[in-house]
Amino acid sequence: MPARSARSTLEKFFRKYPPAIAATGRAAVTKMQRILPGWTAMVYDNYNALVVGFSPTDRPSDAICSLALYPRWVNLFFLQGAFLKDPHRILRGSGKWVRGVRLESAADLDRPEIRALIAEARADSPRPMTRSAGGPLVIRSVSAKQRPRRPRRSPA
Repeated sequence: MPARSARSTLEKFFRKYPPAIAATGRAAVTKMQRILPGWTAMVYDNYNALVVGFSPTDRPSDAICSLALYPRWVNLFFLQGAFLKDPHRILRGSGKWVRGVRLESAADLDRPEIRALIAEARADSPRPMTRSAGGPLVIRSVSAKQRPRRPRRSPA
């Protein structure tokens, strides 16, 4: 899929979310592409969430982190998060591998403790980056069945 088409498809996915969540997700993807220049951004519009994973190669198994949009928040997940040094104890999760942090805004990606986690995950990446700049945005999969992308309204 051409880059322009992938970008417009991602924009359609963002529009399924409440405006504040979409804005945070959109800005966070742009910021992560600046933090990880040349990396592939892989988009998965899954059953539970819209996910954008970041990999130094075109292989999903080489990804180090991902952004996940839910109806009420955006998370930054580290796919090897259980092995990262986290002196500020900001990572959440109890699985064998993945840990994450909830982003209140894309500006959270500038927090020193989050940047340190990204830098460590990047340094621990098993594969070297294959490009020097301008990594592609790739739509990898779209689930036919999805949970609602907007929060349910409470009964009055």
